[in-house]
Amino acid sequence: MANTYINILVHTVFSTKNRERWLSPSLRERLYPYLCGIARENKFKVLSAGGVDNHSHILLSLNSTISIAKAIQFLKGGSSKWIHETFPEQKLFSWQEGYGAFSIGISNVDETVKYIENQENHHKKIGFQDEYLNFLRKNNVEFDVKYLWGE
Repeated sequence: MANTYINILVHTVFSTKNRERWLSPSLRERLYPYLCGIARENKFKVLSAGGVDNHSHILLSLNSTISIAKAIQFLKGGSSKWIHETFPEQKLFSWQEGYGAFSIGISNVDETVKYIENQENHHKKIGFQDEYLNFLRKNNVEFDVKYLWGE
């Protein structure tokens, strides 16, 4: 083949440090479009972004030039800086160090977008830690719970 064509779809999840409730609805309303801009600047796409006050879900479309780790670094680093500059009262804000990244197929995009958009309702029934554990188990990710939360 003369060219390379890649579309890697990844559902990412990352929490605020210690799952503190920093992400108010008004902040999230501005944060998610900002994350889309970070992605555009770095040649990848945010297909959907959502979450609640202590964590975010981002559906990414990555190309051959960027790794998952680099994309997350751009998103978390850029958004932390923006939050500190835009919301001075949030000077102590930070994201948890780690993240989850789970591959999805093209046939699961609509379902994943609905899941991300429905985070407010979803978390009336289940907390973040249980949700995250479910993701890890569903995706057959090996983990030791004593190292999971970084506290």
